[in-house]
Amino acid sequence: MASGFFAVLDDIAALMDDVALTTKVATRKTAGILGDDLAVNAEKATGFLAQRELPILWAITKGSLINKLIIVPIALLLNAFFPAAITVILLLGGCYLAYEGAEKIIEFFHKTDKNKPQVISESRVENPDVDAEKAKIKSAITTDFILSVEIVIIALGTVVGETTVIQIITVSAVAFLATVGVYGLVALIVRMDDAGHQLIRRSSPNGLLAKLGQGLVSALPVVIRILNVVGTLALLLVAGGIFVHNIHYLHTLLPALPGWVKEFGIGLVVGLIIAGILALYKALRGAPKTSVS
Repeated sequence: MASGFFAVLDDIAALMDDVALTTKVATRKTAGILGDDLAVNAEKATGFLAQRELPILWAITKGSLINKLIIVPIALLLNAFFPAAITVILLLGGCYLAYEGAEKIIEFFHKTDKNKPQVISESRVENPDVDAEKAKIKSAITTDFILSVEIVIIALGTVVGETTVIQIITVSAVAFLATVGVYGLVALIVRMDDAGHQLIRRSSPNGLLAKLGQGLVSALPVVIRILNVVGTLALLLVAGGIFVHNIHYLHTLLPALPGWVKEFGIGLVVGLIIAGILALYKALRGAPKTSVS
């Protein structure tokens, strides 16, 4: 009886060793996409009132956890019974990310629309801040869903030859660590100025801590501007990477180009094409109908 109990413990210990190893490998392979995820989500989590930053970030984090709870079991089932569907899902997600990145670039070069007076309904005038928060939270969770699909698929690809138990535990662990790690760092970034104000308040005006606090306060706007740029680039790079790694023609296209240049270019081209199609659709839909007498 005792020997059987210890045999079970040995099996569990061996399983945990295998899981630790596969999780380490999977985390290393998803490091690039996690960096992109951090840049994108940090950019989306900024721009709110200071007292609303953490509640909004918590709402996005809960949405991210729900995303992972949806994606992980579906990815495992599809990998077991219909692996071709994973590629289709990745490509659709890549189209969304490419469009979102291209749209940011278009908005940057076409700011005249922001200067036009906007017609706002009375219901939105009553609580514009709440509407803006909800819209940005929804956008962040949607983008997180696409990036989470990529993270889970990459993690799953590293353990495709392992047993089902190891696949489930490893992919779940990577998904959880991705959420906690990314949004933990995002929280630190968006609260830099508050930490700086606390250091200034609790130290002498010319002290080392006060200077450090002033540096944190001054650095936050710069960090946010950098994250705006990095987040846009990350969207296009991730999208381009999805297309390059899953479409053989694009994978072999222009082999002399550095990988990141090709991925960025393909992501941008696809995003601009989708943005153009949507703009044309909206223009045709909004065009006045002419009556034939």
